[in-house]
Amino acid sequence: MDVMGDKATLFETGRFVQPSGRDGVGEAPDDAAEEVRQRLAAEAGDVEAMSVLGALLLRRGDLDGAEPHLRAATAAGDRAAANNLGVLLHQRGYADDAAGWWRIAAVAGSAAAAHALGRHHRERGDEPAAEYWLRQSAEQGHALGAYALADLLEHRGDPDAEQWMRTAAERGHREAAYRLARALDRRLVPEGDVGEDHGAGADAEQWYRQAAARGHRRAALHLGAILERRGALKEAGRWYLTSAKDGEARAACALGFLLRDAGDTESAAVWWLRAAQDGDGNAANALGALHAERGEPQTAERWYRAAMDAGDDNGAYNLGLLCAEQGRTAQAEQWYRRAAYAGHREAANALAILLLQGGDTAGAEPWFSKAAEAGSVDAAFNLGILFAGRGEEAVALRWYERAAAAGHTEAALQVGMARLRDGDEATAERHLRCAAGGGSAEAAYRLATVLDARRPPVPAHTLGEPVHEEKSECEEWYERAASQGHRRAQVRVGMLAASRGDVVEAARWYREAAEAGSRNGAFNLGLLLAREGSEPEAAVWWARAADAGHGRAALRLALVYARRGELAEGQRWADRAVALGPAEVSERAARLRDALREELSA
Repeated sequence: MDVMGDKATLFETGRFVQPSGRDGVGEAPDDAAEEVRQRLAAEAGDVEAMSVLGALLLRRGDLDGAEPHLRAATAAGDRAAANNLGVLLHQRGYADDAAGWWRIAAVAGSAAAAHALGRHHRERGDEPAAEYWLRQSAEQGHALGAYALADLLEHRGDPDAEQWMRTAAERGHREAAYRLARALDRRLVPEGDVGEDHGAGADAEQWYRQAAARGHRRAALHLGAILERRGALKEAGRWYLTSAKDGEARAACALGFLLRDAGDTESAAVWWLRAAQDGDGNAANALGALHAERGEPQTAERWYRAAMDAGDDNGAYNLGLLCAEQGRTAQAEQWYRRAAYAGHREAANALAILLLQGGDTAGAEPWFSKAAEAGSVDAAFNLGILFAGRGEEAVALRWYERAAAAGHTEAALQVGMARLRDGDEATAERHLRCAAGGGSAEAAYRLATVLDARRPPVPAHTLGEPVHEEKSECEEWYERAASQGHRRAQVRVGMLAASRGDVVEAARWYREAAEAGSRNGAFNLGLLLAREGSEPEAAVWWARAADAGHGRAALRLALVYARRGELAEGQRWADRAVALGPAEVSERAARLRDALREELSA
C-alpha cells in the first residue's frame, strides 16, 4: 500500500516538494467528506486510510491530529507514513528522530525519504552519507533527490553535477532547469549583467523556457533578455512582464527600457519606479535620466542618489554629469571622483577632462590612464590628444592605435593621418576606411585624396557637355564627406563635376561650400558664373572670397574693375591681391596695379 503519505511537505521552508508516483498522495481531496471517509476507514483498521488521513492532516498543519495516524500506519509497515512521520517530527524540531524514520522509509524504498535523509546529513556536514542517500533517491527517479545530488556535486566541483542537474530538470524541477541553463549560458558568456549583448545557446534557451514556464521568475528574465537580443521584442516583453509581476526588479527595469524604446515613456516610468522601489539601481538611474530630460534636475538628483544608495556606481557618475551641466564644477568633480574611485572608467575619464579643462594636466593624466587601462576607449583617445599636445607623437600614436582597435572613429583618423605622414599608405588607407565608415567626414575626405592621387588623368570636358562617365570611388568618398558638410570636399566634388562638364552639379557644390564660408568655393563659383556670362554675380562671390583672404579672387576683381574703367577700385583690389599672394598672384597684381596707377596719373 505505499501510495499515500510522501506528498506532505514542509510548506514553511520549501524543503520538500510534493512528488508524484508511489511516494505521493496524488489528488487527495481536501473536503470534509473525504476526511470523514478516510477517518471511518482508519478506525476500521485500514492502514492505507490511516496513512492518507495522517498525510491530509499534516498538510493542513494539524500535527497533533496527524501523528497518531501516521505512527499507526508506520507500525503496520507503510513506508509513506514513515516518511511523513519524519516530516512531522522535523517540523516539531526533532531532527534526529525524524532522520530515524526517514531511514526506515528509505530502506523500505521511499525515494522521498532518501532525499530527506540525504538533506539531513548534508546539513550536519556528513557529505559522504548525504551523497549516498541522495544518490539512492536520484537513481529511483526522484526529481528533488537528483537536484540535491547535483547541488552537492557542484559544490565539490564534480563534473557529474551537470548530468544530475539535467536529470532533475528533465523530471520537471524548475530550479534545476534554471541552473542548468545558467551553466550552459556561462560557457558562452562570462558572468555579467543580464542585459549584456551575448547570445545563449539553443540548449540553454530551452531550459530557461522550461523553468520560466513553471514560474521561475529569474528564468523568465533571462529568457526575455535572449529574445530581446534576437529582436523578438513582443515575446521578450511578455516574459519580462511575467517575471516583473512575480517581483523580479531587474525584469521590471528591462521592461521599462523595452517600453521606452517603443515610445511609451509613461509606462516605462511606471515599471522603472516599481523596480527602483525594490532596490534596482539601474532603474533608479533610468528615472533620473528621464527627469533630467524633462528639465526636473532636483527629482533627477534624488533618483541618482537612490541608485548610488543601491550600490550602482552609475548613480555617482550621473550626478557628476548633472552637476557639470549646471555649471557646478566642484560638485561634479566630487561625484566623478567617487565613481572613479569605485572603478567607474567613464567617470575617471570625465574627471580627467574636468581637471584638464581646469588646467591641471598633471592631475588629469593618471585618471585618463586609469580609465584607459580599464577599457575606456574615449580615455585612450584623450591620452593620445594629451601626448600629441606635448609633442610626444610616438606615445600619442600608441594610444590612438589602441582606441582605433576598439572602434574609435576619430582615433582611426589620427592613426591614418600619422601613417600618411610616415609614407605608409596601405596602413593609412585601412585606418581611413575604418574612420570614414564610422562617419568621419574628415576621414572620408582624406581617403578620397589618397584614392584621387592614384587615378589616371581624366580627359577634359567642355562645361555643359553631356556627361556619361561613371563616378569613381574617390568621388563617392568626396561626396560622402561633402554631404556631411566638409567644405574642402564640397569644393573638390564641384571641381570633379566641372571636369565632367556638369555645370549644374558643380555650381550646387561650389555654392554650398561658399555659403558655409569656403573661400575656394566662392572663388570657383565666381569662375563658373563668369564663364556662363554672369560676371556681376561672379564679382559678388569673388569679393566674398577676397575678403576671406583669397589672393586670386582679389586679382580677378581688380581685372573686372579695370575693364569697367573703375580704375581706383581696380587699384584697391590689386593692392589687396599683392598683399594676399601667392607669389605669382602678387607679381601679376603688382604689374596691374602699376599700370592702373600710370593710367590714373596720365
